[in-house]
Amino acid sequence: MSTKKRTPTPDAPKNAIVVIGAGAMGRITIRDLVETSPPELRVVVADYDLALAKREAQAHSEKRAVQAIRVDATDVDATAKALVGAGAFGVIAAVRHELNLPIMKAALAAKAHYTDLGGLFHYTRKQLPLHPKFENAGLTAVVGMGAAPGVVNVLARSAADNLDTVAEIHIMVGNVDRTRNRPSTILGTPYSLETFLDEASMPAALFRRGEFTFVEAMSGAIEVDFGGEVGKRRPAYTIHSEVATLPLSYAHKGVQEVSFRIAFPDELDMKLRFLRALGLLETKAISVGEAKVVPRAVLSTLAKALPLPDVTIQPVPDEHEVLRAVVRGTKGSHRVEEIIDCACPGLPEWGMGVDVDTGCPPSILMQMLFRGDVTARGVLAPEVAVPAEPFFAELVKRKMRVTRISATHTA
Repeated sequence: MSTKKRTPTPDAPKNAIVVIGAGAMGRITIRDLVETSPPELRVVVADYDLALAKREAQAHSEKRAVQAIRVDATDVDATAKALVGAGAFGVIAAVRHELNLPIMKAALAAKAHYTDLGGLFHYTRKQLPLHPKFENAGLTAVVGMGAAPGVVNVLARSAADNLDTVAEIHIMVGNVDRTRNRPSTILGTPYSLETFLDEASMPAALFRRGEFTFVEAMSGAIEVDFGGEVGKRRPAYTIHSEVATLPLSYAHKGVQEVSFRIAFPDELDMKLRFLRALGLLETKAISVGEAKVVPRAVLSTLAKALPLPDVTIQPVPDEHEVLRAVVRGTKGSHRVEEIIDCACPGLPEWGMGVDVDTGCPPSILMQMLFRGDVTARGVLAPEVAVPAEPFFAELVKRKMRVTRISATHTA
């Protein structure tokens, strides 16, 4: 893979990280960049809602100058022009996954590195064919660099790199939230409602016996002991991007099984299953009297019309999450199982819970690219692009802890 360097033009120094999306995850990424990136890196927040972008930039004004710009991410040419004008070294798409591809194309046109938070399997697969164009441009695009996908992929790499063969990779996520007096939405979703509805309704991708297949959303629940603060949870299959890349990345080591399971908070899990049972997550139109309506659209419209929680009430988060990779394979003549966890207690001093394990990794990646710690070029999965140990060292700085739970060798 090419590692050629780009020379910034004098009139547009490429020293800015542009975060597109000033929503929940984007705000965490911006905070991480403000708190941890070197002064020679500029921070830019971009959003369709310029007023929102300006408010987010202003929130950090006492600590660091943050520029706000407006972008319409559906307009590739206009977004590329805005990125060039901002002097983008790297672009972070902190948006709905449908916008990843146009933003990625805009980053390519602006000769900037790129990452996002994942593409719910199908959109990630649409992004991978851009590999030759990014590689030829000397650019890196890492698809899915949040918690899951993202951190979990690098966990899997840290085990798989030490094995001669890899037979199975299983990703699991569990969390608990004991925060008291937290204002919440009606469903209690910590990030995009639409993404939760997708995960609760779209068939979940699996890689079984060396082939991709799909099963019912939120099926296959099993009891998993995540230990520590999280304890026993029941993660189930949902659509996720890890299954889109791990089988490809470890095909050369013979991987045959890849899965992803997540345990939503109990109350949210119950609500999502109830909505699905009623058919309110369906995207096909149904007849209601003489009218045709799409149940999912009705649900989304009603949810958006509800009052927003009182953001002036900010209790100290008491949350814990464990991201787990289980990797099975062989080393020499032995069969090996590695269980590697990343435990995240959040960053209460930032007023942020476990979502930092999603919002911080894109910032970490861009800073690693800026330092030259990530040199692979092209459109790459985290398990291919990101070296495990330097990345884990950055997680530790943000109070996350990576542990190798077990290494079982059987003759």
